[in-house]
Amino acid sequence: MNTGKLTKMILVLALAASGTAQAADTAASDSDKIEQYREMISDGNPADFDEMRGEELWKKAGGPNQASLEKCDLGKGPGVVKGAYAALPRYFKDTKMVQDLESRLLTCMTTLQGIPEADITAKPFASDKKASDISSLASYVVGQSKGIKMAVSTKHPKEKEAYEIGKRIFFYRAGPYDFACSTCHATSDTRIRMQDLPNFQVKADAQAAYVSWPAYRVSQGLTRSFQWRLNDCFRQQRFPEPKFASEATVALTMYLAVSANGAEYAGPGLKR
Repeated sequence: MNTGKLTKMILVLALAASGTAQAADTAASDSDKIEQYREMISDGNPADFDEMRGEELWKKAGGPNQASLEKCDLGKGPGVVKGAYAALPRYFKDTKMVQDLESRLLTCMTTLQGIPEADITAKPFASDKKASDISSLASYVVGQSKGIKMAVSTKHPKEKEAYEIGKRIFFYRAGPYDFACSTCHATSDTRIRMQDLPNFQVKADAQAAYVSWPAYRVSQGLTRSFQWRLNDCFRQQRFPEPKFASEATVALTMYLAVSANGAEYAGPGLKR
């Protein structure tokens, strides 16, 4: 990473921390700040630091087996990360399951490195300004699909089944507010506070939204994974928070990913 790019990202991190502390700022002011951040990091993103950490973890021997993840098969063959995310979720013969990136990483970490699943899923999301290993690994892998068109298949019966289940989850209303994913994301020109909400029934909206995750959250100073995004959506709906990498979240990811097919992947992105 060149010095100029590093300096820009450090400045963005400093401004983000400053902006987070100013809770009384107006929505318009916050919106302006986000645009300033995006302009400032046009050739860099604080998520790059998480990508670099993820690459180190991918190549480093770890776990009880003292093995790296360089033989992890993300669907393109053992160790191949280029373009892998653009085709996920997908059906894997070895697990006989449809898996998204994080559930597949979980499989590789347990089988190749021998790390107990409970140890990984105890704290799968970044917290206290510190990234989790699996979220950093996800940042690294997604970065290797940047510029590659999304091409998630539903040819296998299990893939088609996951898509249909994900679609039902998207429109399923429940909880104390009788909310569904579609409550916020199936209508155009809606927003929550300063945040415009994408309509996943509109192809262009669905593509733009999906390909920008995982993303660095300026307000939190952390890179957030797609599993975290779904978990947070369920939390905001006052649903019971799903188990990490559950079949339900993978199915929902399948539905959303297919809706983004044809778009060039552009993450990790940058969010408010």
